[in-house]
Amino acid sequence: MSLTRITTLASLLVCAASALVFAAPAMAQDGTIYPLQAPEEPKAIPLGTGGVEGQTVPETWFRQWGDPMARNISKATLTPFLPEPGKANGAAIIVAPGGGFRWLSIDNEGWEVAEALAEQGIAAFVLKYRLQPTPESLDGFRESMKQLFAEAGATPDAEKKDENPSRPPRWDLSNQLEDAEAAYALIVERAGEWGVDTDRLGMIGFSAGAALTMHSALNSKTMDLAFIGPVYGGMGPVEVPADAPPMFNVIATDDFLFRGQFGVVKSWFEAGRPVEFHLYQNGGHGFGLGNPDRTSNRWFDAFMHWLNVNGFLAAKA
Repeated sequence: MSLTRITTLASLLVCAASALVFAAPAMAQDGTIYPLQAPEEPKAIPLGTGGVEGQTVPETWFRQWGDPMARNISKATLTPFLPEPGKANGAAIIVAPGGGFRWLSIDNEGWEVAEALAEQGIAAFVLKYRLQPTPESLDGFRESMKQLFAEAGATPDAEKKDENPSRPPRWDLSNQLEDAEAAYALIVERAGEWGVDTDRLGMIGFSAGAALTMHSALNSKTMDLAFIGPVYGGMGPVEVPADAPPMFNVIATDDFLFRGQFGVVKSWFEAGRPVEFHLYQNGGHGFGLGNPDRTSNRWFDAFMHWLNVNGFLAAKA
């Protein structure tokens, strides 16, 4: 296994564990997860990447803090959110929600983000990637999460005190990378239909989705991403190839994932690749497009400005 893959997977573990930490207090307080009937997804396109080994239960949806979320996803899909024809500028972005690779915060970190991108004239594509199996019942799901927290020592205090958070990789991300590659290939194949300039096709992700975005940029042999935007993802150092895409990176100081690390940003900088980093005073973890009265609330505006200044929002002559 290459150094790139090892260091990336270490960052992935930290990202996934912290995503779970963020959800743990909510579950512990009053069991704020509720069953939810699977919503209609009429525009979702099956990616045909296969199933999940050991998955014996169907896809399940639940609601937490008002947001719909999905788990036990064994069939990956891609949902286009296309801008109005008069507003479209040709840029396109794959959006990868987070959830510790155990569930997807598909509304807060997927659909809402895609709708905001489409409003800016960008064709957005929400990637509903395959996940690790969880118990079918909500009670079983809660118990499995508690056990996972205990095994990982994943409590807020433990995370804050952890001076060396890298641990051996827990998850093989070959399924998720295959899903991302299939999504990329589908967009390229239908670029004419969707009005996409494939030279301006990038990827952003949140938490575990940020980890998948980083993993795709560093390890995929078929994706040629124009830019990446990891949002509150792992901050550990990585091995950056000479042709790595420009990176826009966002995190808050009160995020469990931060812990004073700047490794991934330093790695990009030392490799001579374009990088912009926004470290916000507050925002916590899982803020999606933003929470009221937090300095991280304006990250999306900064992202749009960065895309514009770097020429990703204008067609090449």
